[in-house]
Amino acid sequence: MADEVVRALRERYDQINGLLDGAKAPPELEAAKRDIIAFFKHVDGMVSELAALKEDIRQLVDRYKQMTEESRATASAPEFSGEKPVVHADHIGASTYIQKGWSLLSLGDYPGAIQALSHALELSPQEIEAESLLGWAQMLGEDYDGALGTFQKVLMREPANSVARINVGYICYKKRIFGEAIEHLSKAIRMANDKKATLYAHFYLGLVYLEREMYEDAESFFEKTIELGPNMTEAFFEMGRARWFAGNGEGAQETWRAGVTASKFSPGGKKCAKMLERIAAGGEPPRPGADALD
Repeated sequence: MADEVVRALRERYDQINGLLDGAKAPPELEAAKRDIIAFFKHVDGMVSELAALKEDIRQLVDRYKQMTEESRATASAPEFSGEKPVVHADHIGASTYIQKGWSLLSLGDYPGAIQALSHALELSPQEIEAESLLGWAQMLGEDYDGALGTFQKVLMREPANSVARINVGYICYKKRIFGEAIEHLSKAIRMANDKKATLYAHFYLGLVYLEREMYEDAESFFEKTIELGPNMTEAFFEMGRARWFAGNGEGAQETWRAGVTASKFSPGGKKCAKMLERIAAGGEPPRPGADALD
């Protein structure tokens, strides 16, 4: 359908171009001018409407992400919130593909983002922004091996990139390479050069220790996470699990109630509420590593 619209516009363009070719007298030129102005306004209006529709589609993507997150018990990947890259006029066109990759990544089209960003790196192999975005796309698309290799390249060039480092820590956690996960996440905390990275580093360390059934250590990291980010309700949910499996059922329920109070409409807050209902019905929390609340 898009091809048909563009084809019709191209046909109109060719018609006006033909009128200009045949215009000999001032009245004919004036008529062509009016057609050009009208055609421009028509196309400009379509572009504005399409831009508005594109933003509406972003809202659909956000709704989809929220609804899928609500059904998960395990923590999701770090939230992608990279700023839109500035497109520079270059001779090889890599920046255009970087911007396209960022847009597709923001919309959740990870395969499309990977394709665009891979092409950007073919054009400009040393472009670290493209490499970082590629790692995000691979990680969010659950290509953990590919993402691990990409982020390791980023860290070789930028050892102080704490966001890339906590992403590596998260990937190692997902791959159950707990020793390396602890190493990278602990280093991100020591660097303390990015507040959001520090927050996620504490959270994922809590998950690592929860998986290893070291519940007191897990609880300690979740407490620090909540101290740094009181609205991160995922931490309330996970800390409740740590307390429950440590034998502190009352403390676990207290934590989940606090999570609901913090933000009852957030995915984490809803999971806390659902967990309280489950416990009231005689159930138990899913074990560490479980994918969803039944």
